[in-house]
Amino acid sequence: MRIVFMGTPDFAVTALDALVAAGHEIACVYSQPPRPAGRGKALRPSPVRARAEALGLPVRHPLNFRDPADVAAFAALNADVAVVVAYGLILPQAVLDAPEHGCLNIHASLLPRWRGAAPIHRAIMAGDAETGVCIMQMEAGLDTGPVLLRQTTPIGGEETTGALHDRLAAIGAGAIVAALADLGSLVPQEQAKDGVSYAHKIDKAEARIDWSRPAAEVARLIRGLSPFPGAWCDIAGERVKFHGAGVVDGQGVPGAVLRGFVIACGTGAVEITRVQREGKKSMSADEVLRGMALPASLA
Repeated sequence: MRIVFMGTPDFAVTALDALVAAGHEIACVYSQPPRPAGRGKALRPSPVRARAEALGLPVRHPLNFRDPADVAAFAALNADVAVVVAYGLILPQAVLDAPEHGCLNIHASLLPRWRGAAPIHRAIMAGDAETGVCIMQMEAGLDTGPVLLRQTTPIGGEETTGALHDRLAAIGAGAIVAALADLGSLVPQEQAKDGVSYAHKIDKAEARIDWSRPAAEVARLIRGLSPFPGAWCDIAGERVKFHGAGVVDGQGVPGAVLRGFVIACGTGAVEITRVQREGKKSMSADEVLRGMALPASLA
């Protein structure tokens, strides 16, 4: 098929590679414009743009589709379908209608649960037992369109957002290839009216750990915010991020260090398994403890 691909982060790169490997013609790739990054704030292309250029594919990055010329240029590509994966722009109806088969979105949740910007983070933070990928026919509403194909997968008890992100990217890539192969026979299923939830964008204010919360909730927060933005607490004036945690036996005043990196919570305790000190890479808790003495309490 002749495809317009629209995506920005690493999650979308896996799908782009899969579509190319499946033999589809990528007429054009749309991605967000380069953004300042790093200490020097040099403009850095998105992962999708970098991959597209490496593949020799043309790339466009309009700021939005308010300019009729951008909409006309999109329509002039005469695509059979557009595949949209975490692109980062709301598409107007004229763009949604331009390809012969419309725009298909790869969404990393079991819709209608976790519509919106951060479905992987929110699924882990909420303690969901499973998640998955939906291939959705896009419409004007936020992730409200009918679903053509869905695949489910369990969420591991110690799984972080980073690990689940990579698994879902691979599942989504396989799902979009399968959906395009069967596009003529797939029957769109309207989303259920019940069970709607929204995966709001992660606010950095959520990342500070409140040790008075139950241990299961604290552990899910740590795993759900790993690797970004990283759940954290202040240790002797240093902002220390945690990237892995599990619930263990233990009781104490919330924030008390019970042993090693086992911290008491409102109920129960968590054992921190991966730690990132300021200006350093993430390391195992044991490695960090060799060079860092913990106070009696992290609260």
